[in-house]
Amino acid sequence: MRILLFCENRYAIDILNPLQEYVTDNNLPHEVMWYIHKPKISTFEYASKVRWTNSIQEAYDFSPEAVFVPGNIVPYYLPGVKIQVFHGYAAEKKDHWIIRRYFDTYFTQGPYFTSHFKALSEEYGDFEVVETGWPKQDWIKRNLHTYDAERQRLLDSTGRKRIILYAPTFSPKLTSLPLEGMKERLGELAERNDALVVMKFHPLTRKEWADEYRAWAESKDNVMFVNQGENITKYQLMSDVLISDTSSTVYEFLLLSRPVITVRTIAKDIYWENTATPDGLEEAYRRAMNDPEAIARRQWIVDNYDPYLDGHVCERMLNAAADYIRRHGVPNKRRLNLWRKYTSVKTFGFVKKK
Repeated sequence: MRILLFCENRYAIDILNPLQEYVTDNNLPHEVMWYIHKPKISTFEYASKVRWTNSIQEAYDFSPEAVFVPGNIVPYYLPGVKIQVFHGYAAEKKDHWIIRRYFDTYFTQGPYFTSHFKALSEEYGDFEVVETGWPKQDWIKRNLHTYDAERQRLLDSTGRKRIILYAPTFSPKLTSLPLEGMKERLGELAERNDALVVMKFHPLTRKEWADEYRAWAESKDNVMFVNQGENITKYQLMSDVLISDTSSTVYEFLLLSRPVITVRTIAKDIYWENTATPDGLEEAYRRAMNDPEAIARRQWIVDNYDPYLDGHVCERMLNAAADYIRRHGVPNKRRLNLWRKYTSVKTFGFVKKK
């Protein structure tokens, strides 16, 4: 099977790399090519190890049979079964449920998502839904304790007992970054609970906000600012508690069965602790750490959002892709309206067809 791993945004690389690793580690006879969208991704850390291109023409000439996409859009003119694998678990964001007609099949993370997308599949009638789990969870399972030593070095060097990760979203309408008192309450929470606050911001965070928090961190001995280009999953695995707002990292952290606190989240169904203002962080922290009901709510997320923490997600995905091709053949085109075609071409350009 010729597989194209399609990356429009930087975060897609970490989501799709477990598929590459599974193929490589098991010596599978698949051909794998990466498409790296140069306007949004300046560097590709696996460039010397894998076959890749930032030319959409080369991606087309590769003639993929399966295209894995953790994003909302993929060029309609690429051949192959186009597979939506999602860029996270943020179900409260409206665009998570929009059907844009680019995809032949959706590989869902767990029962909650499967039920919703199967209903949409019946409504639209032109895509399938397969519950596989999320590929990044395979990487997490393999690396669950990879950073234990680095975590301990951080704690020893700062004299702290635990790590609180602050990972807000970048969206100006949703982020907690500009809220009055946010920095001060974070610092107080760290001091009262003998913790180190590690701040990891999204690469698209406004520069002025990132610069403000970076300067603040440099003045504190219990706050650390992490380069925005680093992999957040590493710091999730190193941390004891997450503070965020409306971000898919909330669900990724909950799937580790660890406490989460949000500030002014827009989520309708909240399975963690939420506070309307930074002033409520201390009380929310206490509940998240000690309340049995809070622990039970976190378990509901594991059971319904993504129970596939067995390390076999990539295997299921590749088998499901092969099964789709076996039943339907390799699709050559999708039924799209002119607007979707225009959006696709505007984003990725034209190709010369064979």
